[in-house]
Amino acid sequence: MFTVVVPRTLQRKKFLMRKDRILLKLSGEALGGDDGNSPFNAETMQKIAKELIAAHDKGIEIGVVVGGGNVFRGQNGAGKGMNRVTADQIGMIATIQNGLWLRDAIEHISGTNSTRLMSGLVCPSVAEPYNTRRAMRHFEKRRIIIFVGGTGNPFCTTDYAAALRANEIEASLLAKATNVTGIFDKDPKKYSDAELLKSISYQYCLDHQLGIMDTEAFALCRDQKMPIRVFSLKEPGSITRVLCGGDAGTLVSV
Repeated sequence: MFTVVVPRTLQRKKFLMRKDRILLKLSGEALGGDDGNSPFNAETMQKIAKELIAAHDKGIEIGVVVGGGNVFRGQNGAGKGMNRVTADQIGMIATIQNGLWLRDAIEHISGTNSTRLMSGLVCPSVAEPYNTRRAMRHFEKRRIIIFVGGTGNPFCTTDYAAALRANEIEASLLAKATNVTGIFDKDPKKYSDAELLKSISYQYCLDHQLGIMDTEAFALCRDQKMPIRVFSLKEPGSITRVLCGGDAGTLVSV
């Protein structure tokens, strides 16, 4: 009779794979100024960077998908009337701008070169082309990864890109930081008695066509049993709390 000893590196990989690796989706609109006059808000970005660093220092492996709505809105915004493929490509480039900004903020505050920018839209002079195996290697080296360029394809939202990347990197949670507290039983802007739903199912989101994420993203997470937590970016400390396993907003699961 003998005992098989599993190397510590493999034990650590298995442990981190599900418990301590989180994919954070940042809404592009949340990065803009509250007055709506500027697509960029330095104070907001510094807050986000500090909270990411705090969670990373606690041993959490972090992937971030950034939206681009603060810079460019597709056919429902500045791109109205534009060819859909062209509008989506401009939107993907907008996410790269936000990713560069976030990377610079993190490295300026932390004083380290511990962040990597990986893009689904190939632009090698600015960001690494996305590759799942290379992303896993960055996590092993304790780097924060910022995923930009969406999936690299038109007709795919950054919500779907976040759901896809969360599953590809085998994260334990997809956390979506937005301007809202979470998911309510009805529109809180219209109804003063709207109640925050602390926990709901994927199917509830699909059946009620909730606009907090697109249906393709919800469906992918449902099929792969990837839990989603929707919470407010504006609550102090919310990013660090959620990344470290705390409770906030609404949890979407089975």
